[in-house]
Amino acid sequence: MTWLITGGAGYIGAHVARAMAEAGERLVALDDLSAGVPTRLPAGIPLVQGSAGDEDLLKRVLAEHAVTGVVHLAARKQVAESVAQPTRYYQENLGALATLLEAVAGAGVERFLFSSSAAVYGNPDVDLITEDTPCAPVNPYGETKLAGEWLVRAAGRAHGIATTCLRYFNVAGAAAPELADTGVFNIVPMVFDRLTRDEAPRIFGDDYPTPDGTCVRDYIHVADLAEAHLAAARRLSAPGASGDLTVNIGRGEGVSVRELVTLIGEVTGEGRPALVEPRRPGDAPRAVASAARAAAELGWTARRGTREMVESAWQGWQLHHGR
Repeated sequence: MTWLITGGAGYIGAHVARAMAEAGERLVALDDLSAGVPTRLPAGIPLVQGSAGDEDLLKRVLAEHAVTGVVHLAARKQVAESVAQPTRYYQENLGALATLLEAVAGAGVERFLFSSSAAVYGNPDVDLITEDTPCAPVNPYGETKLAGEWLVRAAGRAHGIATTCLRYFNVAGAAAPELADTGVFNIVPMVFDRLTRDEAPRIFGDDYPTPDGTCVRDYIHVADLAEAHLAAARRLSAPGASGDLTVNIGRGEGVSVRELVTLIGEVTGEGRPALVEPRRPGDAPRAVASAARAAAELGWTARRGTREMVESAWQGWQLHHGR
């Protein structure tokens, strides 16, 4: 097997590349470097700079590296940006995916692993979200991920490609400081950013029907997420692999926003009372995964807790932000 990882120099992509390389998988990475950092990739993994929507480049890479499986991570992923720029999200997330799947089918690649999101579910009123919970995304980002799943499965059926879709919940942490998330878009780096500028962290709404009034989420360490990709890739590589699989990737445990902000203050030593602001439109009171199918189908369960996520993310923040 040789796996092509699109978005391989990104925050999640580099973690996936490291986990798969350490397990002995042969890899090639494709990244347009709009958010990727080449030095994140382990030594020895070829990096091709370019877009997953570049048909000619894809054909060349798939042929030159004799690719037999694809892990597709490259995508735009900011919810607020997707609301402001829906056509861009549909063009880049779905248009590039369609081009990639055409190239994959043309090259005879028979295994495809797709990075999806819990955003496909929208705001379900359930205690645990299973893979059978109805999907009702509430923003263009989630819509592109759901439509992406439909497209992946349809291409799989049409061309005999074994497919897997992994629905990520809230990703945090770092396997090593140099691999940490350098953006300020997710909750942990957003709180770091506020604290290091001597500003109070923000909590959007404290009147939800939850134990402390703040939203409850399922946080997954990015190293656990990477190991889930390895498990899924190994399953796709098994003799006779066929059909499609859709799996939640989470811990199955809820952490409230207030609990997380308090923990961040403890870890950084820079805790201060949070500023409570009005609710944001579309935030669900609770979004926690059922992780049962991942355990049954992939033999994978998350091993790292929330404190380890925050501590590892803080080490990376200090490295990248000169603390």
